[in-house]
Order: sequence, then C-alpha cells, then structure tokens
Amino acid sequence: MKAAGVAALLVMAAVSPSARAQAAGGAPSVPAGPLDIAQLGAKGDGKSDSTPMLLKAWKNACDATGVQKIVIPPGNYLTGGLELSGPCKSSIIIRLDGNLLGTGDLNAYKKNWIEIENVENLSINGHGTIDGQGALVWNKNDCQHSYNCKVLPNSLVLDFVTNAQIRGITLANSKFFHLNIFASKNVLIDKVTVKAPGNSPNTDGIHIGDSSNVTISGTTIGVGDDCISIGPGSKIIRIEGVKCGPGHGISVGSLGRYKDEKDVEDLKVKGCTLAGTTNGLRIKSYEDSKSSPKASKFLYEDVTMDNVSYPIIIDQKYCPNNICARSGASKVAVTDVVFKNIHGTSNTPEAITLNCANNLPCQGVQLINVDIKYNGSGNKTMAVCKNAIGKSSGLAKELACI
Repeated sequence: MKAAGVAALLVMAAVSPSARAQAAGGAPSVPAGPLDIAQLGAKGDGKSDSTPMLLKAWKNACDATGVQKIVIPPGNYLTGGLELSGPCKSSIIIRLDGNLLGTGDLNAYKKNWIEIENVENLSINGHGTIDGQGALVWNKNDCQHSYNCKVLPNSLVLDFVTNAQIRGITLANSKFFHLNIFASKNVLIDKVTVKAPGNSPNTDGIHIGDSSNVTISGTTIGVGDDCISIGPGSKIIRIEGVKCGPGHGISVGSLGRYKDEKDVEDLKVKGCTLAGTTNGLRIKSYEDSKSSPKASKFLYEDVTMDNVSYPIIIDQKYCPNNICARSGASKVAVTDVVFKNIHGTSNTPEAITLNCANNLPCQGVQLINVDIKYNGSGNKTMAVCKNAIGKSSGLAKELACI
C-alpha cells in the first residue's frame, strides 16, 4: 500500500464519530435493537449458543445508518457459522472485549466460521480472541495426504470488503486458515496476534487472494503453516514489522494451480523477523502450471532470519504430493525480485535456493547485502541456483550464485 493509502486508513480511525457518520451517509440512526450481544441474551459461559444473538446484532447494525458499534463484552461466547453480509447502510465497528469460541460441531458451519462479505467501512478492534478451537477437529484434516481434501472452516473471512481495519485482537487455533482476505481492498491489519501450535495442520496465519492495498503491520504470527500466504491476484501488498515463527514463513503462492489466475505484483516485505520457520521468504509455483500469472516487483528488505530452514527460496518446480507432471516447464513468470539486507542464521546449509524453470528462467533477481550463515556443523553455507538471471552484490562468495 502506498504511504497515502495507509495514512488514509489511519485518518479514518482517528476522525470523530460524527465525521465518520457523515462519510457513511449521515448521522447515526437508532438501531432497531441492541448491539451488545449480552443485552440480546448471549451468555459468556463458553457453553451456550450465542450464534442467534450475534446475527441479530449484525442485522441491527447493518440496517441502521451512520457508525454503529457491535459490542462483544468480556466472557466466552460459543458460536457456529456466522454469515455477516452486506451491503449495509452503516459503517460497522465490532468491539471485541470478550472471546468468541468456534464450536467443534462441523455441522454448524456452511463453509467458514465468521464470514463478512459485501461490506464497506468495517473495523474490528479490542483485546479479545477469536478462538477456532481447532484442536477439536484437526484430526479430521486429511489435507496432508490428499490435495483435494475437504477443507475445514476458516476462522475469519473478508469477502468483497472495502476499507477495513483489524486491530489489537488475537486469532487463535483456527480449524483451517485464521484470516482469509479475498477480493477486498484497502485493508489494514495492525498489532494483531495469530497463534496456533507449530504442528497444527493448514493453520495459515493470514492468506490474501485477489485483493489490493493490503497492509499487515506490527503483527506477531506463530502457526502450523504459512505465517502469511499471498495468492493469485494480489497487488500492492505491504508487510512491515511482522514477527513470524513457528510456521512456514512468508510465502507467495502456490501459483499456477488453477486456470485463469491473475498476476501478483508490487509486494514489499520490510523490517520483519522470522524465527525457527521451515521456510523463510518463499515464492512457489507449480511445475505444470494450469495458468500463466506473473509474479513481479517484489522487494524483501531488512529481514532477520533466526535459525530458519531455507531462508530464501524461489521454486518454480513446486509439486506437493507428486500431483504434477515433472516436465521442468512452467508458465509462471517470476521477474524483478529483490532481496536486500537479509541477515541471520540458517538451519539448513542451503541459505539461498533459486530453483527456476528451464523454459522460463527467473529474470531480474537481485541479491544485495545478504548475510546468512548456516548455524550447524559438518557443512558450509551455500547457495543453489538454477536458471536464475540477475545480479549479486555485497555477498560472501559462497552465496553469490547469480
């Protein structure tokens, strides 16, 4: 996101309620009923079903005008699937002071847990937790063995949302992804904590797809899959001051699995720390890709690696579960990727892996001031580069592979 875009979101948060109400279409109207779920009968005992109360609070807020605040007070509120749909007449704030618990009954979900769609001007803030209680159902996840598995519910999904902020909350123990941002724009994720055990399956921290102007800042993520995954159609993505680990690192892709995927462009990752992750900064595309998206204009800068396996990796021959035809050919072009001021330690001798396609080499790859050392014994730090075209500067000889 350009600096102006971030500034606009911050200004939106700081302006007075009356000013925001005017932007939302006038002064706030009195909603048809309470917006505090406890006043609607929700019990924070962790056992009673609070689904109807949350849905009612959303309807009351969505049908009103101006700025409306839904309140989830202290307590533990158990719910099933929540489809929070717009368009709304109001701008909605969800104040999360209590904890939301996702039931372990998978029959209570149509697809995802909390799905917010077709909404403009949304804010979710507070110090509470959205707890997917994934441990109740992780044993039903077969995606490690079957790539066409039944997907469990994501915890929080933004679909077709414009102008959104999520601040201060915690996302924990999702059944699948913790936060999935799809077909949305102008989204700010700030000072959020995302956490799940390092061995929990497919619990990506934040996934972005077909979205633009997304900023993730000051956020701490430790999960069982990618801390942040960036899918096709993502543009103008800014990741700043993120702490990642445990997890699988910060990944672009996988790209090329499906037909008609769109380009990924203009990604900046700056001032982040990765600790104990199984990958670091990774770009991955299918070897027998079904579409031809471009991955371009990426800058990774001022990133610290702490005992990270494969800290820098571009893999155009990605083929999980051997589902690909291993032809060495690719349709996904990777161009203009810069790794600058990347330093720290690697848990694998391979600190840099550029595994590019025979028929479509990576172009414009730059390695600038990369200082990563293998922290094990019996081997030396190395770089393995195939079909990568670009330049290196400020690297030890063993890492300067292009």
